[in-house]
Amino acid sequence: MAKRFGKTEVASERLNLRIPPAAKVMIRNAAKLRKYSLTDFVVRSSMDAAEAVLAEQTRLVLPKAQWLAFNAALDAPAREIPELKRLLTEPSIFEAR
Repeated sequence: MAKRFGKTEVASERLNLRIPPAAKVMIRNAAKLRKYSLTDFVVRSSMDAAEAVLAEQTRLVLPKAQWLAFNAALDAPAREIPELKRLLTEPSIFEAR
């Protein structure tokens, strides 16, 4: 899980938003229910959403059978692919010939 920002960290950045009045009322009511300030609620909720989005891009989650197959493929000896070998050993089009 990503680092959580604690009370000791100084909030020095500003984020200005324009939102519809109804959205502000809903967010303020939710913050009150959680006993958070409006700022704390918005920051915490945004951080949770950001962590979820970033996790989708950085974590690989597979069912057990697929995970085992994935690991077996990683552990298997490399196989030679002649076309790839040729591609990597020939001069590139960017190199002087």
